[in-house]
Amino acid sequence: MISRNQVSVPEPYLTYLNKAGADELPKALTESTKRFKKLVADLPKKKIDYAYAEGKWTIKQLLQHIIDAERVFAFRAVWFSRNDPSPQPGFDENNWAASTSVGDRKWKVMIQEFLLLREANALFFESLSDEQLQRTGTSNNVAVSTVGFGFISAGHLNHHIDIIEERYLNKQSKKNKVV
Repeated sequence: MISRNQVSVPEPYLTYLNKAGADELPKALTESTKRFKKLVADLPKKKIDYAYAEGKWTIKQLLQHIIDAERVFAFRAVWFSRNDPSPQPGFDENNWAASTSVGDRKWKVMIQEFLLLREANALFFESLSDEQLQRTGTSNNVAVSTVGFGFISAGHLNHHIDIIEERYLNKQSKKNKVV
């Protein structure tokens, strides 16, 4: 088992690695998923379409971004674990958000989609050998390991939970602060 302190990621992903929580990937994914479930269970319905400032995403748009990023991080991890040397492009989350309509999407279906996606990704990461987890590839012009994207996924979710709690719900998050 590769622990978080053995994983090195490039600067653009360092915040996510630091916010991943647990040092073991299965636990990091499980804990961030539990935080997500608690957040959405306690979220007032009137906040779903709320944006804390002009030009900022609503919580519903933010969830779509989380879903999109989860898919991208998992795809990159599959690509690298299979030892494919082809580089992967970056993605512009603002362009993706502008190209996605969440207005007609049902909130509960979006939550279900994320949870099923996360469950499948957790099973995928658990299926990999240490050798596969350590394989690296190029994504957005930087080298990242398969396991790195697992921790990035956990930390990315925690990062956005912190943002929702602090900026949308005016709570001070005590968990997963970058140290």
